[in-house]
Amino acid sequence: MEVQPEMEPSSSISLIAAVSYGIASMAMVFINKAVIMQYPHSMTVLTLQQLATSLLIHCGRRMGYTRARGIDLATAKKLLPVSIFYNANVAFALASLKGVNIPMYIAIKRLTPLAVLIAGYLFGKGGKPTTQVALSVLLTAAGCVIAALGDFSFDLFGYGLALTSVFFQTMYLVLVEKSGAEDGLSSIEIMFYNSFLSLPFLSFLIVVTGEFPNSLSLLLAKCSYLPFLVLLVLSLVMGIVLNFTMFLCTIVNSALTTTIVGVLKGVGSTTLGFVLLGGVEVHALNVSGLVVNTAGGVWYSYAKYRQKKAKPAKTLSDLEAHKK
Repeated sequence: MEVQPEMEPSSSISLIAAVSYGIASMAMVFINKAVIMQYPHSMTVLTLQQLATSLLIHCGRRMGYTRARGIDLATAKKLLPVSIFYNANVAFALASLKGVNIPMYIAIKRLTPLAVLIAGYLFGKGGKPTTQVALSVLLTAAGCVIAALGDFSFDLFGYGLALTSVFFQTMYLVLVEKSGAEDGLSSIEIMFYNSFLSLPFLSFLIVVTGEFPNSLSLLLAKCSYLPFLVLLVLSLVMGIVLNFTMFLCTIVNSALTTTIVGVLKGVGSTTLGFVLLGGVEVHALNVSGLVVNTAGGVWYSYAKYRQKKAKPAKTLSDLEAHKK
């Protein structure tokens, strides 16, 4: 059954989308880190993730498990910038994981909500934010900076890659929200376009950067080791799950909500990063920053709830429908 375009997304759908994205995003950081530690060719990993996504959605369409429409040239042109910014974001993020530990990687990525807020205001998307929303996002970003100051290690190149990833993530989140709202595309359709359009671009990059063909021969050799093969398959599956939940959360909620969810899940990821990976000294500034960061996230959630209650119902652009 088709969902009516004027129907408002229920609070349960919004909550499920946000929680699912948070869990998938947290798991994906550790899985990617584990894969990159054993297989340093990050661009090849990203290409495989996008190829797996394209094939899965295509097969799902053929078998009738999803009503996602096929490729339309006009729509593809509109979504090409989304694909470019998305893949640039993930490529820089994966590359930064080679030299930056998970707690610091997450601390840097937590600057994204502030960037999204600024970009949305400059581009006239969503109008001027309320005072409480703006202050809560600023508080969240301040917590990120405080936590980062407690880090005793510093990798300038890794930090630069992570900050560049923040810029590209901001751009593609704003574009995804615009595409879903104005074009009536479902989360799966945006994901299909994104993965399909990225394949030529990524294939070109792995050749130009010199990863191919050495990355392929190393991959085949590594796949004979069962633990790595399990990690790789898990990375491909979670890449699909993460993309779907991210696009769904952005369409059903907003780009800013998606990034705030990312900030909140980062608290758990940072804690696990200290415990699981080690090599990071716990400092009072780290703990203080996480507390400030969490307070900003809770404040934002409350401010957005108040704002939503005061607004008329918004339209539901995600027309996702599946067949059982």
